[in-house]
Amino acid sequence: MTDRNTPIVIPLIDQRLASLPIPASAFSTAIRLDANDLLVDTRQRPLRDLRISVTDRCNFRCNYCMPKEIFDKDYAYLPHSDLLSFEEITRMAKVFVAHGVQKIRLTGGEPLLRKNIERLIEQLSELRTLDGRPLDLTLTTNGSLLARKAHALKAAGLQRVTVSLDGLDDAVFRSMNDVDFPVSAVLAGIEAAQAAGLGPIKINMVVKRGTNEHEILPMARRFMGSGIVLRFIEYMDVGATNGWRMNEVLPSAEVVKLIHAELPLVQLDPTQPGETAERWGFANAAGQHDPAKGEIGVISSVTQAFCGDCNRARLSTEGKLFLCLFAAQGYDLRSIIRANDSDTDLSAAITHIWQGRTDRYSELRSALAPDAGAGVRRVEMSYIGG
Repeated sequence: MTDRNTPIVIPLIDQRLASLPIPASAFSTAIRLDANDLLVDTRQRPLRDLRISVTDRCNFRCNYCMPKEIFDKDYAYLPHSDLLSFEEITRMAKVFVAHGVQKIRLTGGEPLLRKNIERLIEQLSELRTLDGRPLDLTLTTNGSLLARKAHALKAAGLQRVTVSLDGLDDAVFRSMNDVDFPVSAVLAGIEAAQAAGLGPIKINMVVKRGTNEHEILPMARRFMGSGIVLRFIEYMDVGATNGWRMNEVLPSAEVVKLIHAELPLVQLDPTQPGETAERWGFANAAGQHDPAKGEIGVISSVTQAFCGDCNRARLSTEGKLFLCLFAAQGYDLRSIIRANDSDTDLSAAITHIWQGRTDRYSELRSALAPDAGAGVRRVEMSYIGG
């Protein structure tokens, strides 16, 4: 029997050094899609959502993502020449949109550390989906720079933001970000984003048992009725550096039970296919959802896998395509666009890669032996974003 409390130990291997080959035969398979003929993988999952990492750097050292003992002052980040330029990102995004992508999320690292990020947002905001609508263009941030950048981001064409916030208690927050950054500055950034019209805002709280579960109710009380959607995320086994243990995971069902005992909740329907968060609305006295009170979400990527309708792809800072947050390696797309001016090969490669996609790591996790990860390469969250 597998001991779920035993940590899976995986040696740190630099995911930037290798990539999966794209067969030469792939470059003869490009297809043009319309709104009624979406590209699908081996499990009939369409390609709808693209996460783009714009930097591998972050000014926080959260222990579940970029622990200080690994990402220290001597850590070798990517040289600027290896990063995709804004023009290259936009060129890639345009081809992904032509294959059915409707939503683009900019991530990192911390994306607001990327110089002149507003210029990239301006370029992406001009793209249109297959049926002629503007993209759902959003960005995930730790909020540290949001107060000073919110209005410029909105002016550039960004629609909304998701802010990572793991608690309201200043001591807990400083401990978790591990750079002594005050929670008040992030809250000021959230207020600035609301004032700028970057909404609806979502706040992501990673819940780690034994660390910040006592912050669940204060967070729910704080953001109920604020127009902000608070989402609780199970502590995940992403990457190889965070020392993940199953006994540090607080199941989402327990989070919902805890909140419901004080602030009654009613389950809501998903808003769209492939949605990662299970929605719960704050209820009125009659037990019905009160829209004025808002809602929360829970993302149960450990205890309730949602691989079945996952429609997300991830593009790393240096242009590697990853098909799963828990992937081992990516496909090098940067070399394709730097080799020629035509997008034909890029389109063909994306078609070939997505149509061959079989990823379903979260569904398989429960069957893994305690040492199953030993020697297995797995990409870090800070490299491709959450």
